[in-house]
Amino acid sequence: MKGIIFGLLGLLLAAFLPPAASAMAGDQPAAGPRLVLTGHILGGHGEPVHDARLRLLADGRPLPAIGPDEAQGEGRSLSDGTYLLEARLPAPPAPGATLTLEVQKTSFRPLRLQLSLDHFARRGDALFQQKDASLVRVLGPAFWTATLVLLGVYILITLELLHRTIVAMLGASILLAVSSILGAIDPDFRIISFETAIHKIDLNVIFLLMGMMVIVGVLKESGIFQWAAARCFALARGNIFVLSFILMVLTAVTSAFLDNVTTMLLMVPVSIEIAVALGISPLALLIPETLASNVGGTATLIGDPPNIMIGSYAGLTFLQFLQNLSLICLIVMVPLFIVVRFFYGSHYHAGKVADPAAFARKLKEEYRITDRNLLGVGLAVLALVIGLFLSHGLFHMEVSVAALLGASLFFTYGLVTGKVKLQQFLEREIDWPTLLFFLFLFIIVGAVEEAGLLSLVADWILQLSRGSLTVSICLILWGSAIMSAFVDNIPFTATMLPITAYLTQAVPGAENGVLWWALALGACLGGNGTMIGASANVVTVGIAEARGYHISFLKFMKVGFLFMLISVAIANLWLLLFF
Repeated sequence: MKGIIFGLLGLLLAAFLPPAASAMAGDQPAAGPRLVLTGHILGGHGEPVHDARLRLLADGRPLPAIGPDEAQGEGRSLSDGTYLLEARLPAPPAPGATLTLEVQKTSFRPLRLQLSLDHFARRGDALFQQKDASLVRVLGPAFWTATLVLLGVYILITLELLHRTIVAMLGASILLAVSSILGAIDPDFRIISFETAIHKIDLNVIFLLMGMMVIVGVLKESGIFQWAAARCFALARGNIFVLSFILMVLTAVTSAFLDNVTTMLLMVPVSIEIAVALGISPLALLIPETLASNVGGTATLIGDPPNIMIGSYAGLTFLQFLQNLSLICLIVMVPLFIVVRFFYGSHYHAGKVADPAAFARKLKEEYRITDRNLLGVGLAVLALVIGLFLSHGLFHMEVSVAALLGASLFFTYGLVTGKVKLQQFLEREIDWPTLLFFLFLFIIVGAVEEAGLLSLVADWILQLSRGSLTVSICLILWGSAIMSAFVDNIPFTATMLPITAYLTQAVPGAENGVLWWALALGACLGGNGTMIGASANVVTVGIAEARGYHISFLKFMKVGFLFMLISVAIANLWLLLFF
């Protein structure tokens, strides 16, 4: 009986015994050395290409698996473009033997590189080599599909046929569905994977917005915004244009030392209270303030995300940004006042008060601080958050972490003291449609970036510059401004960083860093062009809508795009004359 059992076990082991084991028993020749191949997969501008599929081929066929734990020479590049392939040759290599490295990625031309095994470094029983590969973009089905979806999203938002959050969700879902369904049939339609789409969502922005919404929402319960509205009106002495001037200057200065999104979260409630008290449309104050916030954010390293990216990549300091950009931002504020007066002068005239002094006393009486303890705690928490914002270079803490820390401290205080009702607060104070809009917009722009539209624009700028400093300045400035008005300026800035670095070294006269300032001015000032050109714009529109004040795409663009053209033209003249 035991013999029968052991016989059956032997047959089972033989049936499932891997080929490597058989080889060890002498049925197959001994396996060759282990191969280790590393390197970077790069795009045409030297940017990392992630999720590229790599295979090692021998005689046109993938390397076979020798055992259950042996790699087959296949893998994908990581987010930084690096890759690691491991495999074992089926037999010791003959002199002069070669392998083929095959690299494939949607929207790129397939690449096949010949690798001579004689050039691998030997270490023990392993062969090592580092090999970088550069891929060339192609405008295939993925490019045209992503571009058409982006255009469709902008058309629907402009015509306001659907709410912008629904439009963004529709666009993102179409891109993901096309990538999954058609991409399974034809890899050329694989625009963006679900994992890559999640990676494209900038949670730093989402969490920053959420944290500051909580802080502003709890702080509002103290009556500080109503009090600030009364003080601003008293300072303006009844002149509504002067009041708007004060608010724009305050917004610009604050945006230079906070980020412009946080500034608008703080300013919008104050402005709405002022406008309601004066009986004018809040849009006459909110749109000018939004434009001013983008101008102020341009002046410093921490005022706008593109500046942070540029400073980190080029090694520029807070002081260098302040020295090179603060004066031009101050100059640009002058035409902003003129544009605002032209578009909203009638609104300001209609809001004049017969007896400003009496009205100011009435506001002071009605708009008081209602909870000083809550205000004290709120200001302490806000000071902590601002301090963490300003110490970014010391702690390297993301701004979203500081905002979430402040929000959780503030929220905990409000819940413990009973001054905040959790469910009511979450429904009323956090603008969920705006957060969702950002989330879906990040996916759409990420898909367009993956498909190569941003790289196409960057290539166009690089080719047209032809070594001329004047042409390079104009192309980088205007190209960044126009693109930033219609797509998020963060991925476009990331695409332009290696191109700007190359031109800074290659173009005579660019050694002083003028092209970096052109990129910063274009990316930041260009955000004023449309309602979705900058994060601060979207936040302002979202809060205004939550309060019942609708800002249409065309109404914002009518003012913002004109000012964007004027401000970028002034910046262009400034760069050409003084750098």
